[in-house]
Amino acid sequence: MRTFAQRLLLPGLTTLALTTAGCASPAHTGSAGPGTTPGAPAAGGPQQLEVAAAPQGSADPTPLARTATGEGRPEKSALRVASYDKDSRRAVIAEAAAPAPAPKPSKGGQNSPADGSPAPAKPVAVGDVIASAPAPGAPDGLLAKVTEVVGKTDRGTEVKTAPTTLSAALGEAKADGKVKVDPSAMVVEPLMKGVTFSWAKGDGARFGTEGGKLPLGNLRLDVNAAVDTAKDAPASAGASVSGYVQLAPQVEFSYTGTKIGSAPSAAFLGMSGDWSSQWALKGRAAASTGAPKRIPFAKLHSAPVIQVGPVPVVVNLDLTAYIQVEADGQVTLDVQQDVQGDFRVGGSYATGKGWTPVSTSAVHSTPVRATVAASGRVKAALGAEASVGLYGAVGVGADFAPYLRGEADAKASASTDGKTSASGAWALYGGIDLNGQLHLQLSLFGTPALERRIPLGTLHREWPLTSGGTGH
Repeated sequence: MRTFAQRLLLPGLTTLALTTAGCASPAHTGSAGPGTTPGAPAAGGPQQLEVAAAPQGSADPTPLARTATGEGRPEKSALRVASYDKDSRRAVIAEAAAPAPAPKPSKGGQNSPADGSPAPAKPVAVGDVIASAPAPGAPDGLLAKVTEVVGKTDRGTEVKTAPTTLSAALGEAKADGKVKVDPSAMVVEPLMKGVTFSWAKGDGARFGTEGGKLPLGNLRLDVNAAVDTAKDAPASAGASVSGYVQLAPQVEFSYTGTKIGSAPSAAFLGMSGDWSSQWALKGRAAASTGAPKRIPFAKLHSAPVIQVGPVPVVVNLDLTAYIQVEADGQVTLDVQQDVQGDFRVGGSYATGKGWTPVSTSAVHSTPVRATVAASGRVKAALGAEASVGLYGAVGVGADFAPYLRGEADAKASASTDGKTSASGAWALYGGIDLNGQLHLQLSLFGTPALERRIPLGTLHREWPLTSGGTGH
């Protein structure tokens, strides 16, 4: 079996953000006006932070974002996390390998100018908040508050830390944006033979046997696998599923702060994107006993770093693609289906309402080929279990499953090409199931912890593809 493993592309060195607990600036309720610099406050107003993908492949480290005492604004500073021990929660903070020159102070006494240049590497202090991209000892990034400065070492300044929240790092700032996930940054683990992986990056780079056909920003998994065949089926009715899943995922992030350390007034974390798939189901699948049989065929993982102003936010994405077949062991199919559409799942927070689920999907399908023979029923899905979270903690889980369902009576033998025999009735349906839940870890935003997991609610739609009564 050929294995495809695309390793996550990270910035050349560790990215961090650091803020000092203190008085916060006024809340920002709109976007920065014309002529303002992204991430800088509008004239006399609060801070609007741009949401964008972290720069990739740079040889220079992205410095800390740090606030001047009493200002409550995250700003860049030429420091980095040299190491972290998750058991003791001790970190070593060091100067970047190539610290930027000290900028001239900007108006208002801020440590870094409006162009985002890093401030001088002042010593780390108690109360500082560290928001780090993946670092040695912290593969999922680090979001922590400095509780004690232990002292200098030959590697940097050793500190003790405690868990904290994004509200402690972002304060009263406001941010809202979508970031496309780099498909080449996905780590892919095939779970069976016959799985291949392809992608097309936004810059035009392509990989895999199908990469040349893909729209930019898309990834694709192809599978060709046998499934359990009914015991009494002839050799010619051996069951199999083949096809592909193609998607262009993106992360959605928004935040509207109130004051340092307090819950935001609004927040959103989710994943959305375009989806297309095509699969063929052949033969007579074995009868299902109990729950439908789900066969995972590939796992994907990515940890994109998005920049919320100067603050790096590590988003963890996991996706397991699967085949699911439910049958009574009687009906024999030869069906191929195309599915296209989009999806959006996430959690939305508002003061007074708490966390509420978001789950939407608009898809449609068409049968390319359909032949139904004998009696019985069958349902087959080519879907994905997905999760999105922050700094290694799951926040939203979802199961997206476009499916095909067929049924026929004992006398039916018919196909979409018009060929029929015997008598009876048959029907094919397309559909989609979307469900999931919000997890406790969404409290990383600084909102009250969920008392229980909140279901997304089941989105279920089904539509007829083709049907008919055969001749007598």
